[in-house]
Amino acid sequence: MFLLWRLAVLLLVVTARPAASYFNLFLTQMEVRKLLGLSNAELFYVKEGVINEYAVKFVVPVPAQLHKLHFTWENLAGRPLPYTMSVDISNPSALSSSLNISQAGDIPLGGLQTWALSLHCGPYDAEIDFTLRINVSLSRKNTTHLEFRRKKICLKDKSYTGPEEVLVAVSGSTSGGQIFYAAIGCACAVIATIFVLVVVYYLRNKKTRRHRDPLQESRGLSSACSMERGAGVGPAQTFLSPETPPPASAASGSSYRRLDDRPSRELHERIQEITVQRCRVRLLSIEMEGTFGRVYRGSYHEEGALSPRDVLVKTAAEHASQSQVALLLREGLALYGLSHPALLPVLGVSIEDRSAPFLLYPHTGYRNMKRFLLRCKLSSEGPPRALTTQEVVEMALQAAKGVQYLHRKRLVHRDLAARNCVVDDDLRVQITDNALARDLFPQDYHCLGDNENRPIKWLAIESLLTKTFTTASDVWAFGVLLWELTTLAQQPYVEVDPFEMASYLRDGYRLAQPINCPDELFAVMAYCWAMSAEERPTFSQLIICLQDFHTQLTRYV
Repeated sequence: MFLLWRLAVLLLVVTARPAASYFNLFLTQMEVRKLLGLSNAELFYVKEGVINEYAVKFVVPVPAQLHKLHFTWENLAGRPLPYTMSVDISNPSALSSSLNISQAGDIPLGGLQTWALSLHCGPYDAEIDFTLRINVSLSRKNTTHLEFRRKKICLKDKSYTGPEEVLVAVSGSTSGGQIFYAAIGCACAVIATIFVLVVVYYLRNKKTRRHRDPLQESRGLSSACSMERGAGVGPAQTFLSPETPPPASAASGSSYRRLDDRPSRELHERIQEITVQRCRVRLLSIEMEGTFGRVYRGSYHEEGALSPRDVLVKTAAEHASQSQVALLLREGLALYGLSHPALLPVLGVSIEDRSAPFLLYPHTGYRNMKRFLLRCKLSSEGPPRALTTQEVVEMALQAAKGVQYLHRKRLVHRDLAARNCVVDDDLRVQITDNALARDLFPQDYHCLGDNENRPIKWLAIESLLTKTFTTASDVWAFGVLLWELTTLAQQPYVEVDPFEMASYLRDGYRLAQPINCPDELFAVMAYCWAMSAEERPTFSQLIICLQDFHTQLTRYV
């Protein structure tokens, strides 16, 4: 499916037909930026009497946070052009609409005019198709018919309750009354903005005083709870500020319910089972950092242990939203309770009140695989380390066995990639969860207008089109992971726009064979990328193929 989003395609489309009505109809730069995520560009549906058929026919998703669609038109005929417009909604109980201009009238002379279609979501989550129809007449026998199809995403917590918007006219004949009311509106907006900034400043200062830097607190503050119940060792430095009282372990459940209004009972039980005391964790250094999350290297003194153990700590930043925190916990606990040499388990979790939740992982010299591969290619400590084909196959075999174990447990990973694996100096590989992956590797994730960041260039064709995830979609992603291993973490499909990936794959295009990649290994990748999910191999079959190829390689060593 060719997508509307790429402006270069939109404005150079030649499949247009002359229109009888001489007018312009387009989206302004601001509207294009809000709706499509593009900047410094206007999108014309009708330009000087020519209809952009490609743009008009495309179904545009309207994000949940967007409740008004603005259109701008301009009369070029030299006299008023009559128009009629209507809105057809597939589910009127879930969505209603209103226009800030009349449904029948004339496109006025005298410059540009911007009007709005307001969308009012119902009290539940839904995706609603609707069509805006516009008919513009130059004469009784000459009428231009336009249909704009949209898909509105409605979320219950983002339903629209604001007032109707007044018509905005951009022309040279603005009346004094309009200017007066516009000035009043601007003044009110400025006052409201100042008020919001003052409130934010006050809350942020209050929050900063209460939540100090976790790393600083971990290094220098006194313990918030006693370690005497453990092995008799002295007090450890705490993750919390000293004025925060140590909550009981039973407080974990209620704290999580506040983070997510609808937690599953299974996730709730997991959190209760592996909750750790925050004062037993000491943060040492930041390993990776994103916009709303951090990964620390630290130590964890288990109760009864003589000495602490090295750990990795994934935690959300103070400014992370509740949904981001809930996502961190949900994805971080996805592999909880599993035991396999090729899986990185979760040691513990803490969601104590008034502090950032964290997840605890063992740290035994493993590091992120994507960063390891990039370091192999661009090492500043000496000559780049070149992985042999035999080493690549050995690493791929370990990852495949880990995913095979997941599938036997009836679990689908959904985000298999080098960024969600770890590797040590002996090239031992472990698969991890994808908690914080969107934040730490934002270049690997894209939003296609649906408010959801996804690893577009690792997804199978059915996952792109219908968000279907199965064991077969994990096989597809494993083929991309194998390609990452052979290219030392190059970006897949770097020349393809994310919005065009589905069309690109449906036309039969795939990743090219990497340099120095044997035909046998590339054949394994190609099998993973079969268009039909039924035609892709299982991980058991992939393991057999890789083991056979590894055996052939060892004969020549």
